Amino acid sequence: MESTRTLTDKIFLVLKGLGMGAANKVPGVSGGVVAFVAGFYEEFIYSLKKVNKNAFKLLLNGRFKSFYKYINGKFLSLLFLGMLISYFSISKALDYLIIHYELYVWSVFFGMILGSIYSVSKDFKAWNYQTIIALSIGIIAGLSVSFLSPAKENDNLWFVFFCGIISVSGMTLPGFSGSFILILLGNYVLLLVDSVNALYNTFTEIFKGNFSFIQNNERIKLLKVLGVFTLGSITGLVTFSHLLSYILKHYKNITVATILGFIIGSLGVVWPWKKTIYKLNHEGNFIHDSSGEKIIEFYKRYIPYLETETYIAIAYIFLGIFIVLSLDWYGQKTRQPK
Repeated sequence: MESTRTLTDKIFLVLKGLGMGAANKVPGVSGGVVAFVAGFYEEFIYSLKKVNKNAFKLLLNGRFKSFYKYINGKFLSLLFLGMLISYFSISKALDYLIIHYELYVWSVFFGMILGSIYSVSKDFKAWNYQTIIALSIGIIAGLSVSFLSPAKENDNLWFVFFCGIISVSGMTLPGFSGSFILILLGNYVLLLVDSVNALYNTFTEIFKGNFSFIQNNERIKLLKVLGVFTLGSITGLVTFSHLLSYILKHYKNITVATILGFIIGSLGVVWPWKKTIYKLNHEGNFIHDSSGEKIIEFYKRYIPYLETETYIAIAYIFLGIFIVLSLDWYGQKTRQPK
């Protein structure tokens, strides 16, 4: 597979990783949708499946090149490079945009999900009672998640490890938002904001020759939390990939129909026109104003009036659709025999 990739393909793979990382950071959006629509979802799953006992044998025996080739290392490293860059760049930009241009950001993501639904469904021809049931289950599951109540923040390391396992669902299950699951588990701010910022600040201080963070107990705690969360995420990725590769191999049509249902169900979470009805602060208490250092917002949805802002938002929805259809076109082009 790697021998057929041009330099342009590799650059686009890093960009796809950027897209996955950004999507994984936003509650209600799934990075797996990017992989699914852009045409590398199955390669992603099957590459992760290669992280098994045979791979570890190669690693322990010092056969690093064989290990790298066995797990499709070039593909995974380029993809994860993009995700890593995203967490320290694009995801921070998204935080700013959501604060200042919330309606337009959600409009783009709403359009991207609409485009994803079209992209996935147009090539799916295996409709029967089994796949229709699978589609319905996926839709119900996707919609149900948006109505669950959030839990309180919990920094217990075993729970953080569990959060890591669950959070990667957004990468392996298109339409299932891992970051939104973290909100429901109460640990979105802790794991995707505070811990990531702690790591960023630590690297910045080390680069400047400042090692005072070693005496900062709160910083060390957050870095430990991030380490355990990362370990849980890796465990979840490998575990889910083995399960999904088996399901894709034996029940591909049912799996695709269920994924399509997840994507459709996620539309309720990213509806652009929504108003805050209550907020949750870092102690897990509901508040009705903007006080408090760390808050998570929850919304009610409403139908917009036809005003200038609404027309602009609709234009951004079409932009989101265009982005996904462009990814789909490029994915189909790269899948054609050369």
